[in-house]
Amino acid sequence: MMYERRLFDPELQVPTDGAVYIYNNEIVLAVNVALAVGRPLLVRGPSGCGKSTLARSVSSVLGAAYYEHIVTSRTRARDLLWRVDLLRRFHDAQIPSGDIAALEKYVDPGILWWAIDPDSARRRGSSSLRPELQVSDPRAGWHDRSGTNRPTSSAGDPRAAVVLIDEIDKADPDVPNDLLHVFDTMQFVVEETGFVVRASKLPLVIVTSNDERELPLAFTRRCLELTMSMPDTARLIRIGKAHFPQADERLLDQLAKIVIERARYSRDDGMPPPSTAEYLDAIKACLALAIYPGSEMFDFVVASTTLKPRRGLEDF
Repeated sequence: MMYERRLFDPELQVPTDGAVYIYNNEIVLAVNVALAVGRPLLVRGPSGCGKSTLARSVSSVLGAAYYEHIVTSRTRARDLLWRVDLLRRFHDAQIPSGDIAALEKYVDPGILWWAIDPDSARRRGSSSLRPELQVSDPRAGWHDRSGTNRPTSSAGDPRAAVVLIDEIDKADPDVPNDLLHVFDTMQFVVEETGFVVRASKLPLVIVTSNDERELPLAFTRRCLELTMSMPDTARLIRIGKAHFPQADERLLDQLAKIVIERARYSRDDGMPPPSTAEYLDAIKACLALAIYPGSEMFDFVVASTTLKPRRGLEDF
């Protein structure tokens, strides 16, 4: 894939934590476009196809701080921005509600606040440097960003952070809509204190969806989209070899063909098709137990790792 300049090139940049991820041209281009235009990257695809690990790998290659939030049915958009410790506030009920300086200590910055302005997040938005207001950075991973392999935006600024918002389709439909303004402006107001959080650096936001629920059109229009599908046999083998370089080529090839075949007929049977995750589980089990194609227990191991739900195991 040829183009003049890459903001992200996993072939030239060595992951800072040794993370393994096998990219293809479509994924590399999608990440580059998201970095170039400063829009969130919405990654769609079935569970287990590598959506979440993509975000972790991108942060490692970029040498950027990594933040993640796994969405549940109870997640609100504000959870990604800030929270207020209501229990502590209740115990300190004698503090007047209008005392902004006193209220600041109950504010807990969310991952988007940390990603766009870590300095103010560390102080909970306060102008004070009092120790009791300081809060630790919850980054899920921090990599040394002093290296020369770090890409820059078109304006010359390094990417400060990568944010993963995982499985947003599990949230109430209001959650994506409530994030629109933040994604557009990269700023928001902490309601309790009136502090305005503004982006000092532009993060790369990666949002994943298993397509279990349709996302609002207004939200999807704000995002760039990447659809990840089941890899073909050749790419599965590359992925297996990258994760398990000691594995026998015959084992990788046999398991890849089985997973591809079962993915094909699982949909017809109304079963969840096996994915890359199940393929890697099968390799790991075979290597750990010294089970190889043709051995007595091979079919059992393959069925137990790739069939979901596990049908027919009583036959082995």
